[in-house]
Amino acid sequence: MAVLVTGAAGFIGSHVVQALLRAGRSVVGMDNLYPSYDPHLKERNVAAIRQTAEQCGAPFSLDTSSICDPRCVRRVFAEFPFRAVIHLAARAGVRPSLTDPLGYARTNIEGTLCLLEEARRHKGVRFIFTSSSSVYGDPPVPCFTEDLPVRPLSPYAATKVSGEVLCHTYHDLYGLPVLILRLFTVYGPRQRPDLAISTFVRLLLAGEPLPIYGDGSSSRDYTYVDDTVAGILAAEESSLSNEIINLGSGRPVHLRELISTLEHITGRQAVLEELPRQPGEVLRTCA
Repeated sequence: MAVLVTGAAGFIGSHVVQALLRAGRSVVGMDNLYPSYDPHLKERNVAAIRQTAEQCGAPFSLDTSSICDPRCVRRVFAEFPFRAVIHLAARAGVRPSLTDPLGYARTNIEGTLCLLEEARRHKGVRFIFTSSSSVYGDPPVPCFTEDLPVRPLSPYAATKVSGEVLCHTYHDLYGLPVLILRLFTVYGPRQRPDLAISTFVRLLLAGEPLPIYGDGSSSRDYTYVDDTVAGILAAEESSLSNEIINLGSGRPVHLRELISTLEHITGRQAVLEELPRQPGEVLRTCA
């Protein structure tokens, strides 16, 4: 039976699909190639997936319909027998969600609901929902445990909380086996161009100032994409249900430490542009 991976052309999704194909799994990707960044980057990701599928001799197909269209989701489920859904598709990013909260709600909440509704109609489908560490907000504790109360500070984080609640609801109502993974700051090859590491490297190489929001004391639990993918695949294969699991390194890195590392790698000296802390952004994350 196949695995449905939504957001298959994205940063994390493309790595998940390749890992499944290398394991000999049959994969159906669903991604409408939304142009939140250069669409050529997503096309490059799809090309890498197709090359992996050819090398491994594993079946892969891509549907470019929207997860927000229930008719399209129904058609995909009717065409393929799925063992599991790995739901990665989402409008991502805290700052853009402040200017387009309705767009974020439509994709991240309605899209999740369309998938849950179809999954519960097909018995035996396991549903893996990828949430975010941003749901915790800024709790007054060193590291975040899954039993902490959620306190989203942005529309993006709020949509992820909503997705989690929907997953719990479909488990309780219909017995749908769901597992919620809260991802911490993922980095690695093919990461989105708007993420901090990509942005800083690009600016360093161009000799342009690096924007620092706040006093530079913020920290993030950077987690390498291969480690995140390993956690997602382990979740898909496990028998756990209706649980929440943090996927992070547990080793937060301060912003100035990150910049120092990038200076060493690029051989460039950073010029810092200090700016006010942005609304909706958390100060730190730690799994």
